[in-house]
Amino acid sequence: MVNQIVVRIAGERIMNGGLNPKTNAVYVLDDVTNEEYRVAVEDYILANTEGV
Repeated sequence: MVNQIVVRIAGERIMNGGLNPKTNAVYVLDDVTNEEYRVAVEDYILANTEGV
């Protein structure tokens, strides 16, 4: 089970070019290593970028 708040924060950082707090580099999808969270973040990004 994934925490939707964490998913939203990661998704927003990825979409907006925000920093990964662990690496201080731009957050990219490859930074999400947990498979459940990765799928949830991918779904969040797709749901929030449709039509853009």
